[in-house]
Amino acid sequence: MLLSLENFSRRQKRLIFLTSDTFLVLVCLYAAFALRYGSFSPMSYAPAAWILLPVITTLGAVIINSLRLPKIKLATFEHRAIQQIGLAAVCLAALTMCVSYVFNLPAPRSVPIMFGALFFVGAVGMRVSALFLLSHMCDLSNGTRVSVAIYGAGSGGIQMAAALRQSSEARPILFVDDNPTLHGLMIAGLPVYSPTMLETLIARQSIQRVLVAMPSTAPERRKELARELSALPVDVQILPSYIDMMAGGGLPDPSRLVSPDELLGRDKVALDTPEIESSYAGRTVMVTGAGGSIGSELCRQLLKCQPARIVLFEQGEFALYEIDRDLRKRAADMNIPIVTRLGSVTNPARVASVIADEDVDIILHAAAYKHVPLVEDNELEGARNNVLGTQVVADCARAAGIERMILISTDKAVRPTNIMGATKRMAELVIQDMQTRSDTTKFAMVRFGNVLGSSGSVLPLFQKQIAAGGPITVTHPDVTRFFMTIPESARLVLLAGAYATGGDVFVLDMGQPQKIVDIARKMVELSGRTVKDPMTGIGDIAIEITGLRPGEKLYEELLIDNDSLVGTPHPKILRAEESMLSQLEVAGMLKELQACVTAGDRPRLRTLIFNRVDGYHKGGQGNIQHSIPAQS
Repeated sequence: MLLSLENFSRRQKRLIFLTSDTFLVLVCLYAAFALRYGSFSPMSYAPAAWILLPVITTLGAVIINSLRLPKIKLATFEHRAIQQIGLAAVCLAALTMCVSYVFNLPAPRSVPIMFGALFFVGAVGMRVSALFLLSHMCDLSNGTRVSVAIYGAGSGGIQMAAALRQSSEARPILFVDDNPTLHGLMIAGLPVYSPTMLETLIARQSIQRVLVAMPSTAPERRKELARELSALPVDVQILPSYIDMMAGGGLPDPSRLVSPDELLGRDKVALDTPEIESSYAGRTVMVTGAGGSIGSELCRQLLKCQPARIVLFEQGEFALYEIDRDLRKRAADMNIPIVTRLGSVTNPARVASVIADEDVDIILHAAAYKHVPLVEDNELEGARNNVLGTQVVADCARAAGIERMILISTDKAVRPTNIMGATKRMAELVIQDMQTRSDTTKFAMVRFGNVLGSSGSVLPLFQKQIAAGGPITVTHPDVTRFFMTIPESARLVLLAGAYATGGDVFVLDMGQPQKIVDIARKMVELSGRTVKDPMTGIGDIAIEITGLRPGEKLYEELLIDNDSLVGTPHPKILRAEESMLSQLEVAGMLKELQACVTAGDRPRLRTLIFNRVDGYHKGGQGNIQHSIPAQS
């Protein structure tokens, strides 16, 4: 409903308000007569006065439109808008008096005054009620809004609260202020508390961020606040001083959080389509690796699709606890059951029993070891989890005859130079092979670029390095990557499930890859700092080149063969039909892989990867860069 309201044109919204206000004129005029005569049928006492109803309603619509009441923006409804409504009420009352005089009607003199007062109260009340309803609907539809406490209930804090109310990313909850005379008051619709209560309020109100909005305070006080608040379990952001803002700069040490959207180097891809909701509504969806960056976001976005149940399957106890705690209340409000199940994807009995017990319809397979250097040094565990785990989940899905299974893969699976990428390509081969032997279940894959903001990505790493005063470490000045945000990646998985026909590889058109060193420079600038010049030493944060890590590529690719691309109903999502191994070859690969893991034979595993994974080579500094062609 909220999306349909937002899609109305400005002309349609104005027409709705004009119609509502005009109808309110009729209702209020009739109510004024009813109150004056103390009857629900007031026209029986003054039959000649009925002519006022159509005349005042018609002329009232002209007055309302002339005074631009339909053009008052609901989200910025404030005292000037109330003054305009008051002026309209006075004009309507005066108009009623004039029309009564012209037609020589026996209407009581108190009716126009009562009519004007009723219209004023009704028009203001209608807008306040609509604003409250829309805000409530926004909170329900966008469960990912960050809860914010604003430190400072002065003019800067009040303006910030007004701005945040219109934001889809954040929701102001309360004010905190040092002034004891403000404690217990309501300012801009928010309660004001003492700073000594902040830690308790963070836990009680589930506050995720504290915004210090005290631009007129001395820099020393803001620095002191930053040190005090850094001990709390929340993100802290500091609004620059008025002088800093006028100069176009920021504080030398603000804890500014850089949004992933600011680093994309392209516009966000709109992936909200009706196919997503219809494909998951009323179904039981199991997410493996539900506690990870991608898995947890998948679970959050699934809530909007109204599934029958979400099954959180996770090996890590704490990760499962965290995502369960995050989802539980929102899911309960939406009447969607959440089921938490501990277990490993490499345990066939556990996976099969969870699928059977929960009557799973769809599996989103996000469980994987993904950190390149770690998997490079622990290749047997990486292969066991990423390849054999995928085989276990796919076998169980096929045996249970579920509707769909979507594997989350990576661009590192294309001509891989590291074990992690090679194991993900082998997992893709397993899924492709499984599709050839499945009559019921549809198997598909989604290939990601680097996900900004996920664990181990450059965004949280660089943020920590900037907060520590640097240096920022970059492995090579020419390293480039494709980037996408966590919401984009989760939405891509859900859309892939909707578009899957079986054996497909889905990729997102992410434009041109970006240099990691450029991302580092941009993050420094967005954080209000400057990059240190290595020659002069001038600047705040240094960028150091550390050299490529084992198995790291200079360039990543999304497709093995660009000629295999086919379109989908969404212009920014592409489907690839890539080459695959025969059933016999996949069976041999898995048998040999199992033997390598059982025997703990690392050289044998690397030989297997070299023989079975097309394009695998050690190193990778000379690989060719490919991008997805833009769609017309």
